[in-house]
Amino acid sequence: VAVYTRHEPSDVKIGYGSEEFDAEGRYVELRFDTATAKRSIISAYFPSGSSGEERQQAKFRFLAEFYPHLTKLKKTRDFILCGDVNIAHQEIDLKNWKSNQKNSGFTPEERAWMTKLLNEAGLVDVYRQLEPSATDTAYTWWSNRGQAYANNVGWRLDYHLATTALAALAKKVAIYKDEKFSDHAPITVDYDFKL
Repeated sequence: VAVYTRHEPSDVKIGYGSEEFDAEGRYVELRFDTATAKRSIISAYFPSGSSGEERQQAKFRFLAEFYPHLTKLKKTRDFILCGDVNIAHQEIDLKNWKSNQKNSGFTPEERAWMTKLLNEAGLVDVYRQLEPSATDTAYTWWSNRGQAYANNVGWRLDYHLATTALAALAKKVAIYKDEKFSDHAPITVDYDFKL
């Protein structure tokens, strides 16, 4: 993962303290602390479990240790986590939800983790805040198999997850599909604050 910024951070955290996952380069946090605010921009890449049961179990271990990290962080600072979460949270977040209920990225356990993160931990899915009912335009990932991209058989796997104070400053969201860079499309959010 990476973060490009025109503003020098007050601190940079590589990894979140995981013996298992920090070596995989899944987390970078830029802190922008001032006398009046503590804010972080986080780039994160959650594991995918699509290659088999071993990686799915690794994904569950990641989720189990990442949740308390985020809840602890939220107690001390506001943040926006941007990244590939590798979970489609709701039925409207993927084209073929009925046939994917047992597949990695849409298992009941993964979806329950997202629900807990949003409902109990109090983070905000910024895209859904701004586009509560969007379906086909919400997708950020398409399989390389078949004609998934051409037929828009996609999933919404990429997120901005924010604390409530920063989520309230989100004004506009866009998913860039004018060019195809990879199997993912970039999601951008305009926020009304300065670092």
